[in-house]
Amino acid sequence: MTSPNAPARPVNRRHWRFTGWLLAAVWLFFLNIPFLTALHQPELWRRLLGLGSVIAFGVTYVLVFEWSRARRQRHLPTPVGRARSLIALLLALGLVGIPGTGGDWLTTLVFVAAAAVFLLPPVESLVVVVLAAATPPVTSHLVPGWESESTVVFAVLLASFAMFGVSRLAQRNGELQAAQQEIHRLAVAEERARTARDLHDILGHSLTVVAVKAELAGRLLELDPARAATEIADVERLAREALADVRGTVGAYRGVDLASELAGARSALAAAGVAAELPETVPALPADLDELFGWAVREGVTNVVRHSGARRCVIGVEPAAVEVRDDGRGPAGEGPTTGHGLVGLRERADRLDATVTVARPSGGAGFLLRVTAPETNGRVRG
Repeated sequence: MTSPNAPARPVNRRHWRFTGWLLAAVWLFFLNIPFLTALHQPELWRRLLGLGSVIAFGVTYVLVFEWSRARRQRHLPTPVGRARSLIALLLALGLVGIPGTGGDWLTTLVFVAAAAVFLLPPVESLVVVVLAAATPPVTSHLVPGWESESTVVFAVLLASFAMFGVSRLAQRNGELQAAQQEIHRLAVAEERARTARDLHDILGHSLTVVAVKAELAGRLLELDPARAATEIADVERLAREALADVRGTVGAYRGVDLASELAGARSALAAAGVAAELPETVPALPADLDELFGWAVREGVTNVVRHSGARRCVIGVEPAAVEVRDDGRGPAGEGPTTGHGLVGLRERADRLDATVTVARPSGGAGFLLRVTAPETNGRVRG
């Protein structure tokens, strides 16, 4: 008994393979004319040669069609040299049967023309179709007893036109499938980039604060053991929160909001010995903008603690903008200007058509990070 969790893909593959064979084999019905002619030959050798050539021709045609269709499904090009050889083989099998099929061998030209359209480049296939359509009237004048097969000419043209449509449809389906695979690949790449970006921002901020608090606890261990124990407890709490954030990011359940990031910023700046000026309340913001501003505060405070050497940090929040400024070394020549964190922040801002600005405050000293929503895009205020 098949397990309910067993993949169904192999079954589908067998189904479509059977369908492909059937699509090619159903047209072999039109080989009944040379087949019947060979079957009623009075001489045994003519009968056997005719029947054998018709059967071999039909089997070869189906195999050629299936081979070409399988290559198209795998997005592999059809080798032109091999395609020419296969067309020549089909034509040779039709010609070999002439002693047993007589003028009815011309029916095989319908299949040769159709195979040429499916296998060969457009110009070469057109040449084969024209030659196949011209052969019946020409041979009727050259070979005594062979009638002008106007129905074969019509069948060659009709089959070639139909096969042209089938080949174009197969090509478009292949292109569509390739496009879908590319879209899936890009979606996976985007999700990986998002996860990597979020992990970088989470761990960069959390580990920076952990390092600062651990350093502070080390300095206080002999001077103020009680305060050192408090800082160590904060380090443990931050490590657990970072772990929870990483797990949430991997599970795509973690969210960032401005209020939580402001609370975390207050703690991180205090541990780093940076005087903080933060808003007591935040305006009501749309969820996507609230998350973007939360990321901006996280990135800005991480840069202040890690790079700036600042003594004071001011965070301002407006209905359509947030900024983090300090009195440290500033952006010139500093990694934060083009670091991974700012790259990730800009990517998030681009999704909301927001602007990320990195500059010096109007006073000329320090570092300013400002994220502005589209409604108030403009110059940075000092």
